[in-house]
Parts: sequence; C-alpha cells; structure tokens
Amino acid sequence: MGAKYQSFLIAMGGNMQSKVGSPTETLRAAVEELSRNSAKVSQVSRFYSTPCFPAGVGPDYVNAAAEIGFDGGPKAVLALLHRVEALFARARDKRWGQRTLDLDLLAAGDLVLPDAETQARWRDLPLDVQMREAPEEVLVPHPRLQDRAFVLVPLAEIAPDWVHPLLGRNVVELRDALDPGDLAAVRPIEP
Repeated sequence: MGAKYQSFLIAMGGNMQSKVGSPTETLRAAVEELSRNSAKVSQVSRFYSTPCFPAGVGPDYVNAAAEIGFDGGPKAVLALLHRVEALFARARDKRWGQRTLDLDLLAAGDLVLPDAETQARWRDLPLDVQMREAPEEVLVPHPRLQDRAFVLVPLAEIAPDWVHPLLGRNVVELRDALDPGDLAAVRPIEP
C-alpha cells in the first residue's frame, strides 16, 4: 500500500549567496533537495525579484512558491523545511534578517492550526512585535501570507484557487486586495 501524501503550499526566498551560488541557484537546489527528502514537488512558480522586507535590512530577495506532497503532517513538513534550510547554512540569529534560504509553510489545504483564535492573535500583531516575536507552535495557514505581495504573486501562479480557511478569499482575491505599488515591485526574473 502506497503512502498517502497531503498537499502543502510553501514560500521560498533568499537574498544571500549560499554554498551553491546565487539566491536563484539556491532556490533551485532547495527544490531538488526537497525532492530527495521524500517531498513530491508538484509545482514551482517562476522566480521573482522582490524588495527586501522590511525595507533597508539587506539586498533584494528572490522569491517563489511551491506545492509539495508529503507523507506527514505540518510539524513534519516544517521539520523538513528547517533541515533543508540548514543544508544551505540558514542562520536564525535575527528575525527577518538576511538569509541564504527561507522556506515557509504557508498552508495545508483548509487546515487551521492551532486554532482560529491563536491565528487571529498572530495575524493582528503590530509590525514592531512581529519583528521581535516568533510563534512557538506551528501556525497554518501562515498568519501573514495575506499581507505579502512577495508571497501572493508567486502563489497565484500555482494555487490561484486555494481559499484561505479563515478569511474566505482565494489567493487571487488576496493578491488583488494588496497595494498596487507593492504588487508592481514583485518582478519576474524568468519569463
């Protein structure tokens, strides 16, 4: 009997050189590494050049989104993402600092973890608090994905119809609700 794979959406990014080269080369290598580690990569968006967030903390990023199948729950996927980040020397010394590789778990279908109230609390945190605090538990969907053009533009390529289980809007609707200037700053690297 074969393994039952659940679908997960992930965001990918980086703005520093890694052992394999540029951020673009690192993202490509990370996709290959996920495949070597029991993840079935079913879709990867184009790669995008995006302004560093928050502004002024480093060079621009390369961002993308991917859909993977994995035989395990969100905690196991998050552990896999952290292992792959570590292979590319991801340092976690500063929240939202420069990085060789950032892999974020965005969503697992319509699953909400740990609960709607905790999600709302993390979604509503002021920016200065977001920059200092990180959740101790797995949060699915990612509490700020609806605020980030660098996540929603690539995600709209691979999962336009995914509906946020708490906000009731699909990826395209979430993307189109963002500031047009933020959207215009997310530029494709590849055709």
